[in-house]
Amino acid sequence: MGKDRYHIVVIPGDGIGPEVVEAALHALSPLAERFDYEYVRAGLAYYNETGKPYPEDFLDRLRSADAVLKGPLATPVGPHGYRSINVYMRQELDLYANLRPCRGYPRVSPKVFDMVIVRENTEDLYVGIEGVFRDHAYAMKIVTRQGSERIIRFAFEYAVKTMRRKVTVVHKANILKLSDGMFLGIFRELSKNYSGIEADELIVDAAAYNIVRSPEKLDVIVTLNMYGDILSDLVAGLAGSLGLCGSGQYGANIAVFEPVHGTGFDIAGKGIANPIAAIHAARLMLEYLATTFNDKELNTAAKALDKAIYKTLTEDHILTRDLGGHYTTMDVARNIARRFTAELKRI
Repeated sequence: MGKDRYHIVVIPGDGIGPEVVEAALHALSPLAERFDYEYVRAGLAYYNETGKPYPEDFLDRLRSADAVLKGPLATPVGPHGYRSINVYMRQELDLYANLRPCRGYPRVSPKVFDMVIVRENTEDLYVGIEGVFRDHAYAMKIVTRQGSERIIRFAFEYAVKTMRRKVTVVHKANILKLSDGMFLGIFRELSKNYSGIEADELIVDAAAYNIVRSPEKLDVIVTLNMYGDILSDLVAGLAGSLGLCGSGQYGANIAVFEPVHGTGFDIAGKGIANPIAAIHAARLMLEYLATTFNDKELNTAAKALDKAIYKTLTEDHILTRDLGGHYTTMDVARNIARRFTAELKRI
């Protein structure tokens, strides 16, 4: 089953984006014959050159792909900056689920754990409905039953598929009794359909405390958009670097994969950015393609790539500067590609 070749749209992004995306593609080089890459430029650099944040056929090109692999895209801070392309993509392509796995590695990370944050990706304060009345600025928080049901189902289905033990809902329903309260109520309803998975609840401030204190006790977290955005960076900090965590954004017929970190303009062009997050994003892309197209070979390859990343960090200690090492972006990518090739030969 599966396809002989997959059409992958690649968006290099801004800042360190082109470097880490190049590294991710190099890590995938043992599977090069399985992919056709189409490069699409978008972001702040593209805007500065053309006056447009993305080409006119941007969404059509994304929709034509089997998957999208992208680097970080810059969004200027302040009311006069152009609208976030990331938010635009999520809403226009209805990328409702943001999957953010993050792991703490032995002898590399401050704490060892394996946690997944499932973040609702299209609602909450990120709908971008804001206004000003006299000297009052306001923003509207939107939570819908449909959006809540599908992200909570996604989290439980992911837990079942990956043999996870527990799903924890994170909320602030003690204060936001209608919006977060509805999200919590739907979680309680749907959890009854998954008797094999433990269902747990945490208020968001308590969740932050528990994540820092005992991350190994948490498994899958499902939460609203803003909480997921903030907590996923907290989890990455516990792992030791934002450069360790990849992510996937999933819609009904399309998925976009990217590192969780930002553009890192201060280190762009120096060849020192950590590519692990982008390579993990590529691994999630392999898993998605394997599931979507029933491709057992790519499913096996995703597991092999995960092992290659793990061994590069914990056995070979090929670490970039953010992790206390001295290796370059491409040093890490080359070692993972070497390990990946070896893992594939063992299969």
